[in-house]
Amino acid sequence: MRWIERNCGFWPSRAALRLLCAALGLLFLASCAAPTVDGGDTYGQSARDPNLPPVPPLPTLQDGQLPTQEGVLPVYPDDGTIRVAILLPLSGPRAALGKAMQNAAELAMFEIAGEQFTLMPYDTQGTPSGATAAAEKAVTEGARLILGPLLASSVEAVAPVARLGSVNVVAFSNSQRVAGAGVFIMGFVPEQQVAAIVDFAGSRGLTRFAVLAPQDEFGQTVVQATQTAARQRGGALVRTQPYDPAAADFSQDVKLLADYDQRRKALMQQRALLKRQPGEVSRRALKRLEKRDTIGDVEFDAVLIPETGQRLRALASLLSYYDVDPPAVRMLGLRNWDEIPNPESEPSLIGAWYAAPPPAEWAGFAQRFKTAYGRAPARLASLAYDATALAAVLAQGESGPDFSFEALTNPNGFLGVDGLFRLNPTGVAERSLAILEVRRDGVAMIAAPQESFQQFTN
Repeated sequence: MRWIERNCGFWPSRAALRLLCAALGLLFLASCAAPTVDGGDTYGQSARDPNLPPVPPLPTLQDGQLPTQEGVLPVYPDDGTIRVAILLPLSGPRAALGKAMQNAAELAMFEIAGEQFTLMPYDTQGTPSGATAAAEKAVTEGARLILGPLLASSVEAVAPVARLGSVNVVAFSNSQRVAGAGVFIMGFVPEQQVAAIVDFAGSRGLTRFAVLAPQDEFGQTVVQATQTAARQRGGALVRTQPYDPAAADFSQDVKLLADYDQRRKALMQQRALLKRQPGEVSRRALKRLEKRDTIGDVEFDAVLIPETGQRLRALASLLSYYDVDPPAVRMLGLRNWDEIPNPESEPSLIGAWYAAPPPAEWAGFAQRFKTAYGRAPARLASLAYDATALAAVLAQGESGPDFSFEALTNPNGFLGVDGLFRLNPTGVAERSLAILEVRRDGVAMIAAPQESFQQFTN
């Protein structure tokens, strides 16, 4: 196992890095210490949320042993090194993403971490069994915090090992079902993104929402979140249309959402009626309808499309083809729109709004990543950077490294590449999101994120 230590000779001195990071405004900042949590079970240094179910007690062990699912392993000797493990799919079908995330974590360590900080990468092979083996090895070798893994199924496999080893987990999943009891997720949960974009749309007078979403668990979550968010803001979810994400053609699904056949039929009936009526007024009205494919409006004034890549481009183009166009209908999106290069190149997306992190910090990170590694980072690489930066900051506490439940759930939050965030006691990362608009000359931020979490409660 190749551990990555902070004091590699080919990087600038710590003082120089601090000066550079401060000048560029790229230091990962933590606010004042969080208040202690009263009550609840504890395991090791990690105080648990008292509302969560109790963790089973640790077995009785001999000195110098840690429990695992398959027995006991010797504790790694304490030599003053601050060991943080990162579990990633470094082999298998997601190996390229895993390597990009490892590189991002290394970048954060070299920019921010102290001299005693050591990052220990472990390969999960992209499987739950591989994640279990990686977690057991990490705990055995003295990891005081586990970053990762990526997939929800792997997080589920890692959680029991980490709890028995008294180690908290900051994973990269966005599945809320795996969060809690010492497991935190850094991924962008759809509910927060939906709430942000629906709230903004409502502030601009849009109240009737539709959702065009994949027919899977993610799509169902987006539909439910839109229904809840719209209702809370005095609006309504008036139409939903699922589609098979594996399909080659989404035309029929978009036609159904657009009520295209009925609106087309209404147009043909109107043309027939005007043709039967003599006079200049009827002739002019018929002339105006010559270039129309449909007549009448759809019942919604905004449609949320939680897609990305070529599927998003295809769906947006089909909506326009079937007469669902701005300004009558505004297209809305989520953070995964950030993964699309040059969205303005799709004419149907011009004028669309989506919720995402503020772009400035990401742009700086992407440039530094490319300078260091010679390629652009994968979009999810920022999760690994921010998690490692968080660990590096907590490792430099006044009283020594503190990866406890209280420290991780600092209510004031932290500032990272993906903007302001905080880890809630439930284990979910709460984020402050911006609203971006696709314009002909690129993407522009039209609503800045909140600058502190106090603003959310005021």
